[in-house]
Amino acid sequence: MTYTLAEIAIKLNAKLIVPAELDESTEGFTSISGLATLANAAAGQIAFLANSKYQQQLGSTKASAVIVSQDSVEACPVSALVMDNPYMGYAILANLLDSTPKVACGIHQSAVIADDVTIGENVSVGANAVIESGVQLADNVSIGAGCFIGHGVKIGEATTLWANITIYHKVEIGHHCLIQANTVIGSDGFGYAPVKGPYKWHKIPQLGSVIIGNHVEIGASTTIDRGALDNTEIRDGAILDNQIQIAHNVIVGENTAMAACSVIAGSTVMGKNCTIAGLVGVNGHINIADNCIFTGMAMVTKDITEAGVYSSGMPAAPNKEWNKTNARVRRLDSLTKRVKELEKLLPNS
Repeated sequence: MTYTLAEIAIKLNAKLIVPAELDESTEGFTSISGLATLANAAAGQIAFLANSKYQQQLGSTKASAVIVSQDSVEACPVSALVMDNPYMGYAILANLLDSTPKVACGIHQSAVIADDVTIGENVSVGANAVIESGVQLADNVSIGAGCFIGHGVKIGEATTLWANITIYHKVEIGHHCLIQANTVIGSDGFGYAPVKGPYKWHKIPQLGSVIIGNHVEIGASTTIDRGALDNTEIRDGAILDNQIQIAHNVIVGENTAMAACSVIAGSTVMGKNCTIAGLVGVNGHINIADNCIFTGMAMVTKDITEAGVYSSGMPAAPNKEWNKTNARVRRLDSLTKRVKELEKLLPNS
């Protein structure tokens, strides 16, 4: 697919500003076919500037055009697509120029599909996928190669599953969802009762399920456990990165975003519109208010009742500095005792 800059400006609702020496016959002006960074873009490609950190690259870019804010127009040596939010312009254009192949085309002859599966219109199923009895696939669902769809699963319209995904029995997935490869949804929650005797742990069957809302995206190799009795829920608009663990009976609220390698322990309720950075750990059986932000490596151990930004991860420091800090931390208890003894000696203490 190629577009003119004028066509792209219309699709982005951007203002097109062209240098005086250029016109529509200029090479690259009428043949835009790709996106690239400011540093690596060539003729026929569009770049964007959304972070001032890369401002110095604007003057030397070889892109045919750059998506910029009004503040950067004068510094732009090529055609400018002016928007209040250049990053959103990049996102829209990336969708327009997306060349990602389809997950599957039609129903592959090697797919194993139970006789009573309900299949809507324009459904695609890749090679060696297995779809068990009672499954319902709505219109325009795409199932990638090697997927396993367990008994009684329901998948909503225009949802896409990439390769080698496992969906356990009775899971429900909404419409227009995207799930990346190797993710597992509906596996057993970590439920065991401690008992005396040689085995020490007695497994508790997980009788709930997982309910995925609409317009949810889930990254690769993420695991979402089914509920013990009630369901685990990922609500509308939530986005989950790669390698995330969601334990049984967790509720992730609408439009909440979680970055890679974060974990939520069982029966925690995460509010709406929250942002969870990478490597965050959230304790079980707590409630998190709407509109909370947790920075990287934060450890959330109790209820959060007010919106805001929360941190607890220790930033990296030179090893010698860290060793000194750690030594001081180890002496805090004795230092506290000394301060208390000194306070007793003060008058009116």
